[in-house]
Amino acid sequence: MLKSLGKLAALAALVLAVGAVAAQERTRIKVGVSVGNAEQTFEVVKKVAARDGLDIQVVVFSDYLQPNEALAAGDLDANAFQHKPFLDSQIKARGYKIVPVGLTLTAPLGIYSKRYKSVDQLPAGARIGIQNDPSNGNRALLLLQKAGLLKLRPGVGENGVNATPLDVVENPRKLKLIELDAAQLPRALDDLAAASINNDYAFRAGLSLQRDTIAVEDAKGPYANLIATRAEDKDKPWVRKLVKAYQSEEVRRFIESEFKGSLVPAF
Repeated sequence: MLKSLGKLAALAALVLAVGAVAAQERTRIKVGVSVGNAEQTFEVVKKVAARDGLDIQVVVFSDYLQPNEALAAGDLDANAFQHKPFLDSQIKARGYKIVPVGLTLTAPLGIYSKRYKSVDQLPAGARIGIQNDPSNGNRALLLLQKAGLLKLRPGVGENGVNATPLDVVENPRKLKLIELDAAQLPRALDDLAAASINNDYAFRAGLSLQRDTIAVEDAKGPYANLIATRAEDKDKPWVRKLVKAYQSEEVRRFIESEFKGSLVPAF
């Protein structure tokens, strides 16, 4: 009798152990992405991941705040929409316990215009739209500086110190910097001389990085997008499978052939 009970106890312990491993080795996950190019890319990622036993449900967001909120709340398992400076600013502002686990692609930022074909054509007093969040606003100011349109105070803009319009020390054309939510900038472009617009929002609005920009970031800059998870999940087997699927040659070839330089693999 005691021997049988011992066997039952051992069997129960084995079942619990197997269940714990199965729970850890998840096969279905939810990943948040931004609307547009990321959706297209993740259709390929899903196919690659499925061959490794990982079922990805893609959840699409139309702004840059909800994906981290949803991840921190447990409504997502991962997201793939942001670069590290943006994630760092969100962690600092909101205290998220979110970490990067792998690079995806670089989406060069552009200054778009429907009225002008070059920065030289911008008139004095032109209204230029830039993003109102710290990391992308900083990115826009750096691009305007690179284009020779303004100069920032030394010590800001890089090395983790975000610049704001208050840090502009030279503005020879007296450009008026209009800060707006990133998602609003494409719609506001008709009323602006030019605007800094993130790649995914530009794509959704039918704007072309090659055709409609008067200034563009370097493709291999510091703003590579990434996959992020909650810190507690970063070493889970499904995270490795997700990153492996994204960083596959199949996904690399898709990005290079589909986007032709407007998006660049960062892995």
